[in-house]
Amino acid sequence: MANLFWKKDGETKSLLSTPFKTEEEFEKEIFSTQEILEDIFLIKRQIRGGNKTGIPDLVGIDNDGNICIIEMKNVTVDASIIPQVLQYAFWAETNPDSIKSLWLECDNKPDDIAISWDSFQVRIIVIAPSILRSTLDIVDKINYPVDLIEVKRWVEGKNSLYLVNKLEADPKATRIKPTSGMQIYDEEFYKREYNKKSAIEFIKYAKELEKFIAKQDWNLELKFNKHYCGFKAGFFNAFGIQWVGTKTFAFFFKLSEDEAKSTNIKLTKYESQWKQAVYYIVPGKTKIEEYEPLFELAYKKLTGN
Repeated sequence: MANLFWKKDGETKSLLSTPFKTEEEFEKEIFSTQEILEDIFLIKRQIRGGNKTGIPDLVGIDNDGNICIIEMKNVTVDASIIPQVLQYAFWAETNPDSIKSLWLECDNKPDDIAISWDSFQVRIIVIAPSILRSTLDIVDKINYPVDLIEVKRWVEGKNSLYLVNKLEADPKATRIKPTSGMQIYDEEFYKREYNKKSAIEFIKYAKELEKFIAKQDWNLELKFNKHYCGFKAGFFNAFGIQWVGTKTFAFFFKLSEDEAKSTNIKLTKYESQWKQAVYYIVPGKTKIEEYEPLFELAYKKLTGN
């Protein structure tokens, strides 16, 4: 059993590795700590369909409008999990009305997610304490987007520390494979989906922000998605730019409402479902430097630097 040593302000504490006792406990912990899945809104636990097989236990919607099929195992996972989750993906594709009903039943669903029920994409997420890296070889051969996420827990008193690790294929070992059905999110995509002039400004701000980050020597990666671009450290976003409508876009920061208001920069709105502060951008007038305290605060919160 591993121990984690946490040194803070000169004091060292030993945190005991505390595995989840049951799969149900593991599932409840993830469901109640949705920050671990950051961009996914969980809409239902324990989906059941009579005596039917191939029905997932957890379904969510990410903020790109993808249907997320989430499979959790409280054991070490290997490639044998893939046929099982593929059944769930097939179920989602053939039962859009069932998922739509679950979505409409949610009282606290985000208002800013646009879902195309006739043409949504299914995203598969597998969560376990440990996942064999050989599983990546199978994932590379299927056309569904798949996230393999390891979650381990350490406990000290009433406090818990989670180690979240998203398995990534070695770029040197990854073969180029057909990407049929996989959308590329770039300036041309945004021009098709949003106002063309706004799309140009959106990309402009993303690139300017990328240059700003490089000057700060922050270790963040820019990733474009359907409804936003995010600057990530590992698996999680620190901040980014999101579409609010077809013409409007805004900065978002992964901060609490109190943290955002501590900077005295006027907050446009706070999205509690995603735990992020939002500030509308006026193209040509909004300056990235004006939001430097927020960028720095969000970066430090995520990375601890």
